[in-house]
Amino acid sequence: MRTVHTIAELRARVAAWRQAGERVAFVPTMGNLHRGHIHLVERAREQAPRTVASIFVNPTQFGPNEDFSGYPRTLAEDSCQLEAAGLDLLFAPAVAEMYPRPLEEMTAITVPELSGLLCGASRPTHFRGVATVVGKLFNMVQPDVALFGEKDWQQLMVIRRLVEDLNFPIEIIGVPTVRETDGLAMSSRNGYLTAEERAIAPTLHATLAASAERLRAGERDHQRLAEEAKARLAAAGFRPDYFEIRRARDLQPPAGEQDEDLRILAAAWLGKARLIDNLAV
Repeated sequence: MRTVHTIAELRARVAAWRQAGERVAFVPTMGNLHRGHIHLVERAREQAPRTVASIFVNPTQFGPNEDFSGYPRTLAEDSCQLEAAGLDLLFAPAVAEMYPRPLEEMTAITVPELSGLLCGASRPTHFRGVATVVGKLFNMVQPDVALFGEKDWQQLMVIRRLVEDLNFPIEIIGVPTVRETDGLAMSSRNGYLTAEERAIAPTLHATLAASAERLRAGERDHQRLAEEAKARLAAAGFRPDYFEIRRARDLQPPAGEQDEDLRILAAAWLGKARLIDNLAV
């Protein structure tokens, strides 16, 4: 595995692969890798003979009171994991390489319909930062295919819309969430949980699963189901942000019986960790 830190080095390496007619798969991350990230790399290797991953803690997707400064930077450990997984190229740029001018002066990308709801309601600048950095990385790497975990379903939908609207010739593959044995979705922020909180954390997935079963059994009062789910989470020790039943394709409320492809999406605080998860129905 080769590691590069500049856009010029990245483009030179990818250009050589392109000249040889090789397909390229890309996995963007913020580092502090866990088994879910490595699974994305493994899936990427199934899609193309050449694989690229990025590690970049992106300041523009963090709000003013969020954990940007404290977000774990574990490049050495992450590099070992990626090399063991068979990655070809790691791009690990500095902030100045990605944003050479003050952030408020840089061009930004917005995906209006999908960015202001669910996570975007409580993190109003988050998806603008996500869309901007992913758009920049897509232009730098120019992959044939890019892989994202389904744990952040809203992010996946934002990126699909970005690619569609801006005509990026990139196939976006969503990869099912990798979970711990007790159902907790793997996340870099799980490391913020105390031992006591870690024992409580699987309640989020269990609550989603119970709600999904009620929907499959014919429950149609979505508001009541969501309120009862939030009450269960609060009783367990969470501070619920949202619990919503939405159409999978565009995150809008179901319009009726004809909307059969649904997602239950939830976000809740547990101590210092903001956990997100979702399930298909």
